[in-house]
Amino acid sequence: MAYTFRDIKVWQKAHELVLEIYKVTKRFPIEEKYGLTAQLRRSAASVATNIVEGHTYVGKGDYGRLSVLADEVGRMLYGFQKTLSGA
Repeated sequence: MAYTFRDIKVWQKAHELVLEIYKVTKRFPIEEKYGLTAQLRRSAASVATNIVEGHTYVGKGDYGRLSVLADEVGRMLYGFQKTLSGA
């Protein structure tokens, strides 16, 4: 059997999160349908979707380079946030 994204534990949990978000947001007020409900659903779904896309399209060499850049951006954003908050 071929290894797929469905075998990745973090994708399984992310997918479970999406299903739970949909259940919870069904109970939100109707006026939130295009606001908070849609935003929560999109953000939860993007985690699982990004895992699938990364599993399919990013080779090991590209992954290493992108991972370094993502870490750098994360550190820079953290520093930027600290600067804005005056900490």
